[in-house]
Amino acid sequence: MHREVFEESESEVRYYCRKLPNLLRTANGAIVVDAEGREFIDLMSACGALNYGHNHPLLKSSAIDYLASDGILAGLDFHTEAKLRFIEAFRDKVLAPRGLGYRMQFPGPSGANCVEAALKLARKFTGRRDVVAFTNAFHGMSAGALSMTASRSARESLAPLLNGALRLPFDGYHGAGVEDLRRFERMVADPSGGIDPVAAFIVETVQGEGGLNVASDEWLRELSAISRRLGALLIVDDIQAGCGRTGTFFSFERAGIEPDLVCLAKSVSGSGLPMSLLLIGRDCDAWRPGEHNGTFRGNALAFVTAAAALDLWDEGFISTLRRNTATLARWCASMQEAYPGVVRAKGLGMMQGLEFSVPETASVAARSVARMGVICECCGPRDEVLKIMAPLNIDHVLFDQALRRLADAVADALAGKKGRLEARSSERDEAPLDPYYHCGDAIVGAELPHRIA
Repeated sequence: MHREVFEESESEVRYYCRKLPNLLRTANGAIVVDAEGREFIDLMSACGALNYGHNHPLLKSSAIDYLASDGILAGLDFHTEAKLRFIEAFRDKVLAPRGLGYRMQFPGPSGANCVEAALKLARKFTGRRDVVAFTNAFHGMSAGALSMTASRSARESLAPLLNGALRLPFDGYHGAGVEDLRRFERMVADPSGGIDPVAAFIVETVQGEGGLNVASDEWLRELSAISRRLGALLIVDDIQAGCGRTGTFFSFERAGIEPDLVCLAKSVSGSGLPMSLLLIGRDCDAWRPGEHNGTFRGNALAFVTAAAALDLWDEGFISTLRRNTATLARWCASMQEAYPGVVRAKGLGMMQGLEFSVPETASVAARSVARMGVICECCGPRDEVLKIMAPLNIDHVLFDQALRRLADAVADALAGKKGRLEARSSERDEAPLDPYYHCGDAIVGAELPHRIA
């Protein structure tokens, strides 16, 4: 009955509910329950907005206490106690231990708002127009962010208004690597290279929506060095890959780089409340007062849960994160081994998955596992990657149960496409697997920090 109401009243733009049409009612940790009492294990985490799971008790209690105290909810950019507590916590627990001196800007509440602010600031600071983005990138659906997004289907309805982007191949894209970056640098330096000086490079170190593509440390370091040599800013979009999703708070820590601008959103609030945060290198903070504003700059209630979320990063949390990361990496590797040439493990940390040689197999597996009580999604240009983004702190027994169900769903999906898969498998055997598309082996067994520092 509820489906008729949504179909009659809600726009055709709705998406996720078409894949899981159940009427959802409650959620706790990694368990979502629908109105009829059916339970689902959540391996999607609201696209990375719930790194700590649904309704974490510490975050929920902090929000309830703040609401009960008549704490300010709509504060524009006035000084509020909630904002002060978050700024101090983020400075002391995240930035200072890493030797980072970023200033904080609170744009509108979405990740796209944060990207828009970063692009605008980079262009203002450098006095240049063009920004370099990469193949398979996803940065948001508003005009500026969308111009940096690679998906043709996402851009087509607004195509006439999208400009200012130069597109380069991401690391590993059809064999691309460091030399492609160096060639671009030479083109910019050449008066006849046809490329004007660029304002910035914007990059995801792990492309979540683009197919779990992982940039190597070497490639990221070279990108950082080239941006500095060209006088351009380096923007890291850590909206999905940040806040611990790759194993460390920032996804770029493994490469030892320091971006000029960092975009955070999704799990920065910890609770699913909308909030974004732009980190600005002190030398780059060229804004005039009020030059970039908005009514919902800094969600006051999200400040409260965001500050509380930073307290979760204790030894127990890190131990759980390390264990879950290793479990997921082993599972992905075992699936690749079980179906050589047909399934490929991809991703890093707690954002890993399986790429299928026949793209639609991923969607078949996702639909199948939903019937088994597990929620996950697909990503990549053809939805060919089955994406696993469980809460970082998911109970290991529950995680193992979800992965076993997912393995059964994959087996069922592959069995139904056996003939086509065998044909495609022979094609894949002719080319070696891309070394940068891996399941996070580098982080398995690695020493993660015992605190957020």
